[in-house]
Amino acid sequence: MKRKNVFGKKLSLLIVGVLAVLAFIRGPEQIWCLAGVFAVWAVWTLGGVLRSNGPRIKASLYKKRIEKENRRADYEPFGSYVPDSGDLVGAALLRHVNCRISAYLKSAYPEVTWEWCSEDPGKFAAEGGTGRIKLFGIPDFNFADVMFDRMARIDCDMLRIVPFAELRGTGEPETDRPRDDLPVDPAVWYGIQGKKILESCVADLNSRGYANLIIKENGDICVRQADSETVRDNFKNLPGKSVWNALVKVIENQGLSALVMDDYIKVSW
Repeated sequence: MKRKNVFGKKLSLLIVGVLAVLAFIRGPEQIWCLAGVFAVWAVWTLGGVLRSNGPRIKASLYKKRIEKENRRADYEPFGSYVPDSGDLVGAALLRHVNCRISAYLKSAYPEVTWEWCSEDPGKFAAEGGTGRIKLFGIPDFNFADVMFDRMARIDCDMLRIVPFAELRGTGEPETDRPRDDLPVDPAVWYGIQGKKILESCVADLNSRGYANLIIKENGDICVRQADSETVRDNFKNLPGKSVWNALVKVIENQGLSALVMDDYIKVSW
């Protein structure tokens, strides 16, 4: 009611101003004076509206900003990880070096795959020198020393290394300890943990000539050669076999091919 009374007073003042102009001013100046009265009244009324509704307008703008931020957060990948620029450059450089090594080896041994033995292959990729790799798929050799010189030329010394314990027959195969089935949502688990680890493994293995990997019941991510199996990484709390079919669908949605076997999941690319 108070707001209506205020608006009524302002309208009354406008009418008074118009009548005053009509009563005392004649000729062409009358139009300009009427326009001036309307302009002054409009500015005065708009200022009053803004003063009275200012807090409500600010609250509305703040609410819209919060809703926009919430919508943006909804589109962020769940459990997403963005490495810093140093990690990105180092990983990209190492994968380029891996591809060069793979092309060099496959020119003589098309079925070869390999693994780094060096603790810091990224340093080797950046600075050059000599780095040792383990070979698979070559009958006569199981290791190689890879050399990069200052001209970025590549060379390899092929090696065959046999552990002394293996010669004595004292080596014991490792046993896998299966995990308990965990009642988790495969999509949520993959978003939090699986995506980052799996994508990193796939990118690294692909650069070294591999085309698939397996995920075992205990969470180990392995690659298989003709006569051996190498663990590349490990998933913590891998969902149990009862939800593996659903997990495979989640992996396939990421552009990979996955297949449930008796005691492992095979992922190909």
